[in-house]
Amino acid sequence: MSDEIQYELEDDLREEYDLSELKNPVRGKYYQQYRKGHSVTIHHEDGTSTVEHFPPQDDLIILDPDVKIYFPNSESVNSTLRSLIKLIPR
Repeated sequence: MSDEIQYELEDDLREEYDLSELKNPVRGKYYQQYRKGHSVTIHHEDGTSTVEHFPPQDDLIILDPDVKIYFPNSESVNSTLRSLIKLIPR
C-alpha cells in the first residue's frame, strides 16, 4: 500500500474521537444489524431530539477503505462498472 493511501486511511478519524478506552474493537460489528434497518436519534443543542429511521437495505454495498479512495461516490462506481460490463462477452 502506498504511503499516500495509508495516510488517508489513518487520517480518517477526527481528533475529538477518543478510542483509547476500547479494549477489543471489532470492524463490522454492527454490519448485519445495520442492513436490517436502524434508527438514529439526533440530540439538538436546544434540548430537542429527532429520530430518523433507515429502512432495510438489501442492496447496500460497502466498499473497503482502499477501494473507496478511488471510488468516493455512487456515480464513480456505477460509471466504472458500466465500462466493465461493455467488455463482458454476451
